[in-house]
Amino acid sequence: MGDKGQKKDVQKHDKGLKAPNGLQTVVVREFEPADKPEVQLIFYDGVMEMIPDIAFRGLRHHPESLLLYAAMTVICFVITMCWWVIGLLPVVVLCGRYFYSRRVIHGYLEHAMRKDMEDIEGFYMKSSDSCLWVAVLEGKVVGVVAAVGQQKSGGAVELQRMCVDRSCRRRGVGVALGRKVLEYAAAHGYSSVFLGTSAYSSAAHQLYQRLGFRCVGVTNGYITPGARLSLLGKIFYRVRHHHYSLVVGNSKITSKGQH
Repeated sequence: MGDKGQKKDVQKHDKGLKAPNGLQTVVVREFEPADKPEVQLIFYDGVMEMIPDIAFRGLRHHPESLLLYAAMTVICFVITMCWWVIGLLPVVVLCGRYFYSRRVIHGYLEHAMRKDMEDIEGFYMKSSDSCLWVAVLEGKVVGVVAAVGQQKSGGAVELQRMCVDRSCRRRGVGVALGRKVLEYAAAHGYSSVFLGTSAYSSAAHQLYQRLGFRCVGVTNGYITPGARLSLLGKIFYRVRHHHYSLVVGNSKITSKGQH
């Protein structure tokens, strides 16, 4: 859908987005081979942030896990009749969740590197139906996002690999990256854009909603790509995956509270 020449014509006039203070400009441009180390580092750091997010913040979103841990506490008390064991169990649970979250996220990173992030140029930039962009602020690459056309999904584009350097958040970077994907979808005649996220932090969800996306479904107990979970892993690692969709033309950009 669309050709590479058309995409390059669209992309060579990338627009900047002024930061809230009006002094700095976020420029979104196509990926270049020299960007690879910075892109991989931003992606790595962004994915590693998921570990505490899933292990700790995500716990309150899973009542079934809390019920299981409560049952484990009761069983331990009945068997041991020791209060110190009961006091130690929450620490064991949190450590277990962190350990298995870290294991799964490392597996996901390895999966992503094998799939596309090791050969960014070959995976994203040599096809007419995909592209990866970087956001540049003050001469430094501070964000990344990719788009992959999905012919089997009725002419839809999947937004992938959205990551912003932590030190540059709330400066319009996420909005600029998201808008670039929407512009790409419109220019190439795609009817919709979709994405999935396992983030529990409200900032990511607010960003997608600000761009015009709406949540169309939630998968509870989502199997993270690259995950290999044992029985203990299934007890201590459980994640909720949100599915977002946007009909091209219905996007919205607001200037307040940019991510």
